Amino acid sequence: MMQPSLLDSSVFAATEFRLTNQAVLAFAILLILSAAVIALSPGIARAHAIVVAAQPAMNSTVAQGKLEIRLDFNSQIDRKRSRLSLQRPDGSELVIALAPDAPAGVLAGRAQATASGRWKLRWQVLSLDGHITRGEVRFSVRELDRAR
Repeated sequence: MMQPSLLDSSVFAATEFRLTNQAVLAFAILLILSAAVIALSPGIARAHAIVVAAQPAMNSTVAQGKLEIRLDFNSQIDRKRSRLSLQRPDGSELVIALAPDAPAGVLAGRAQATASGRWKLRWQVLSLDGHITRGEVRFSVRELDRAR
């Protein structure tokens, strides 16, 4: 009986088929492991903290006086390394003391809106995955009798 030579196409076809099956199996295992890591680590899928609700709301108008501030984020944040500030219509800036009892994923505080005009609530947060996110919420302040 004659041994098949290395140039015999049937020998090459069988070897390629076995390598292909091994490659598919390895790829499937890698894909399953990657999906498991992502599913078990929600912070990887959400790399940055994003504002999902704001008080005052973007482009809203509020009355002069007490201003309740609250920003809700889509993930937990490191409150100790996060901050809020208000830019007044004259450009001056006021740092807002953060409420220590706010829920996880929320920055809250209070201020006095003393002047009519366009204000900016500026924020910077550090999400627990180590990403810093910044932004601002623009709103207007009107005198008490003109607010709505």
